[in-house]
Amino acid sequence: MATRSTIAMEQPDGRVMCVYAHWDGYLENNGRILQENYQDRAKVLALMLLGSISSLREEIGQAHDFDARYEDSDPRAAWTVAYGRDRGEKDTDANVFKDFAEYVDNHQYEEYEYIYRLDGLWYVSQYSGEYTTLTEAFATITEEA
Repeated sequence: MATRSTIAMEQPDGRVMCVYAHWDGYLENNGRILQENYQDRAKVLALMLLGSISSLREEIGQAHDFDARYEDSDPRAAWTVAYGRDRGEKDTDANVFKDFAEYVDNHQYEEYEYIYRLDGLWYVSQYSGEYTTLTEAFATITEEA
């Protein structure tokens, strides 16, 4: 079963771009990958430009066979799997909202919603709750363990 999420990015002009991510949206996977590997605005924008994705990975990578399974030793195992680029699906582009308020009111609600804000931090809303920084969300996991 999938743990669905959305990944969004606030733009300097206030617009918010948002894509769907089908697999492994929970904090320990997509949250960790975003926090550790997507801290550069240009890389986050490149992720948004892929459109909706099946699996988030450490690298954006290049076009590859959507259904291929790569050994961990193969560099392609670290490439994000995108519906448009890798499977040829249409209408997978990021949704764009005029500002953060419109995004919060109208976006695609999923179990986990990640957004890269203008302050350069990742935030997450879990099950449509309040947005907290990923750092704060990870601290909560540690406290519960």
